[in-house]
Amino acid sequence: MRWLVQGLLALTVVAFLAGCATSKPAAPKHIVLIAGKPSHPPGMHEFRAGCLLLQKAMADYPGVVIDVYSNGWPVKQMDGTWVDDFSKLEGADAVVVYADGGGGHPAIKPERMKFLDGLAAKGVGLGFAHYGVEVPAGEPGAALQRWIGGHYEHQFSVNPMWSPNYERFPKHPISRGVKPFSNRDEWYFNMRWVPDASAKSHITPILVATPSDAVRKGPYVYPPGPYPHIIAASGREETMMWAFERADGGRGFGFTGGHTHANWGNPNQRKVFLNALLWIAKAEIPANGVETTVSDADMQANMDPKGKR
Repeated sequence: MRWLVQGLLALTVVAFLAGCATSKPAAPKHIVLIAGKPSHPPGMHEFRAGCLLLQKAMADYPGVVIDVYSNGWPVKQMDGTWVDDFSKLEGADAVVVYADGGGGHPAIKPERMKFLDGLAAKGVGLGFAHYGVEVPAGEPGAALQRWIGGHYEHQFSVNPMWSPNYERFPKHPISRGVKPFSNRDEWYFNMRWVPDASAKSHITPILVATPSDAVRKGPYVYPPGPYPHIIAASGREETMMWAFERADGGRGFGFTGGHTHANWGNPNQRKVFLNALLWIAKAEIPANGVETTVSDADMQANMDPKGKR
């Protein structure tokens, strides 16, 4: 009997060691940042520089790989023609679009919306930043509501230049380690939220502040306003960044800042955004959030050629 027990123990040890030898470390989380085409004067809408700055800041972060594709969408040349290269997004754990929006939004071409719907169905995280949260009402708006819970709607939402004070944060992984901060930027508010009450309950405001009546009365960047429905909401707290848990099991976020490139130098703005990247990719976020540093040279690198600065 003793020999039998010893034999079983030996087999158990061998099986355990074999399992250890064949197990593989978890694959790194793959995050894709899509940077929009150049627009606006120097220092504004620096989508490529902003994405590359964040990529460099995360270069040594364990278990995460970030790829950046510029000019609005990854493409490849086929038969002398540039076509969408969807293969660059296959296998991604999260895709984030930081680009100009409206009618020229890079994600709202029908074939791209269909592709992103397919990624969402697989649980891939989706995020949109600054002008990238604005799409036309109708099917594009419904798509962003599916993916991230809401969007900027022309002449319903507003885009003033102001300095919200972000003083308190929800108990959420995205806000880990984020301290109160404020910067002057084109912080949009009054999003068109998903109409379904059940889905709306899965939206968590991350950056919130109360605009003054002067901010509500404008002028807004475009059109200058004011809009009666914005003024009528005097005293109401507004959401400038939010997280969304989708019914398909995926995650999304919207971030309305990012107009002014210099604001990526603010460590708390960087932290809340990088925390969001990890969250939608379902990567672990440290207790104190993602700590990064950037130099003056980093901040000036990769700016789009827009003439004299």
